[in-house]
Formats: sequence, C-alpha cells, structure tokens
Amino acid sequence: MKEVFQISSKIVTCYFDEAFNEVQTLYPDTTIIYVTDENIIEAHADKFQSQQVIVVKAGEKFKQQSTVDYIVEQLIILKADRQTLLVGVGGGVVTDITGYTASVYMRGIRFGFVPTTILAMVDAAIGGKNGVDVGIYKNLVGCIKQPDFLIYDYIFLQTLPKEEWINGFAEIIKHAAIKDADLFSTLQKNSIENYRSSIQALNELIRQNVKIKMTVVAEDEFEKGDRKLLNFGHTLGHAIENIYLLPHGSAISIGMAAAAKLSNEMNDFSSENFYDLKKLLQQYHLPVQKEVDAGKIWEVLLMDKKKLGDGIQFVVLDKIGQAKTITLPTSTLELFFKNYFKSGETLTT
Repeated sequence: MKEVFQISSKIVTCYFDEAFNEVQTLYPDTTIIYVTDENIIEAHADKFQSQQVIVVKAGEKFKQQSTVDYIVEQLIILKADRQTLLVGVGGGVVTDITGYTASVYMRGIRFGFVPTTILAMVDAAIGGKNGVDVGIYKNLVGCIKQPDFLIYDYIFLQTLPKEEWINGFAEIIKHAAIKDADLFSTLQKNSIENYRSSIQALNELIRQNVKIKMTVVAEDEFEKGDRKLLNFGHTLGHAIENIYLLPHGSAISIGMAAAAKLSNEMNDFSSENFYDLKKLLQQYHLPVQKEVDAGKIWEVLLMDKKKLGDGIQFVVLDKIGQAKTITLPTSTLELFFKNYFKSGETLTT
C-alpha cells in the first residue's frame, strides 16, 4: 500500500505495511548503503546480511556532528558517489543524521528512510528536517531536504520496548490536538495496548498521522506558516529533554501540558479542553509533570530557534483540533514559566 506526496518539486512516496527488503526491489541497479544503530543491528542482524552497512552508536547523545563525520569517513571508504542511495534504518536520531549526511555528502545524494519506532514513523522521519544537536541545543545545525521514500515495516515494532511506544504517542496526540479533533476522540476510546495488538488499527493510525504531517509540510515546507504548529509543546519540551535527558515523548508531553495551560490563560482555551488533553496524555502513560529548575529552562529557551528579538513564537490551542502561532514577549513567557513551575501546576492531575 503506498501513498504519494508532492512537497515543492519533490515526490515523496510512503510504502505502508511493506517489507524492509522492498528497498532492493525499488532500486535494483543502485548502490545502496544503510545507516543504522547498534540496537537495530543487534535485534535484526539477519536483515542486513550481504548489505553495506554503517553502524553508529544508539541514543540522542550521539546525534552530534562527530557522528556525521564518522558516517562521511565510512562513505569515502565504501567509495560512495553521487549515484549512491543512503538509507537510514532506525529511530529519529538515525533518520535525522542520515538525512543530514546525505544532504551534504558530495553536496547531496539521494536518501530514504525505514523508520523503526512509532516516533520516527509518525514524526521524526517525515518532513525533511535533518540535523544534529550542539551540546544541549536541539537540532541547532541542519537543513530541510526531503527523502525519496519511507518504508513502513511493522516487524521492527516487535522488538520495540513499550516505553518507546509510549514515547511515540506523544507526537500522535500532538497531531490530534493541533489538527484533528476526530483523531483526538478516537484516541480517547483506545489505548496503546489496543494498537500494539492490532496491526490493522496501527497501520490506519500511522497512515492518518503521516497524512496530517505530510499535508502540513506540503503546504509550508520551510516553516513560514502552518508548519510552525507542529512545534506545539516543543519549545519547552526540547529544553527539558536536553537538560534532564528525558525521552523525547516524555519531554514533549510535559511541554504540551504547559503549552495547554498557557493557552488556557492567554488564549481562551477552555479549562475543560485543558484537562481533556492532560487526561489523554496520562491515558497513554505520558508524564504531564516534572520538577525543574525554571532558571535553567529559561536560559535554554532564550537560545531557541523560534526566538525573534524580544519575543518567542509559541504555539497555542484555540480548541482541540485547532491551533495557532503567536509571538509573546520574552518577559511574559518568563513570568508564566517561572510561576507555572513554582505554583506546582505540573504536580497536579
């Protein structure tokens, strides 16, 4: 099953519920080099037999320029040229790094992804954002370039730990909160356990989320308008993620709870909707609270890419399924965040 998306002049094809080796079928006469991490190799070594593979260390802390340099060195050893296809097989760290490396190696070679986590399937591998972290600053260096394809082979999810399923559902809930009230309602009636036990239900959920994000990206590839909505919960979430080394989904969930409260106080987002969102996050085993050092968080926020002069662009909700971006004075946001964490709001359910 495939769906084709047009993003600017680029065609991106998504193959749903397809086998990993579909890559060889699609590109029979092409030199293919895979990039993956140690966890994937350990769990699925059989899939890479007789293939050229570059293996990197697993984890966000290795999403650094030094890892990109290592991949480039291996590409040189493997004599990769401009006709080579680079395929990232893994979670968001692997896909981000693979896309970035392919975009700069020989000034750009073709690439595609086989996302292996829920998070990568519905978010990280979609949209063309590729890059690396710089210290505690998330995705500070990178580029926007679309992959040729994404292949969704759900067999990789059989070895995905439950905590990584939870991690990915933060982005699914985000899509529902900003763009799809019906999806939000569907999620309220289900659970992670339901989706883990039914490939059919999971495939439909993945396709819905891919379509939401692809549609947004197709209309606004370079984040001048509607694509900014995909940052809901991420401004604060990224700061918490890198300071406290939380899983991405956990940090974004905490960020969404805070952003929903900000929406309630500054954008007439109803208290009922605010508690509905918090309840749904908790239903999918995601945290909505954490004790933090508000001063440290604020220092990182001031380096966020969405900071513009004396203001920071922030995504707020009008209602479930509808969001917008506003620019708030840094002084207003600083006061909100420091009061929010000090008041213990994040410690309530």
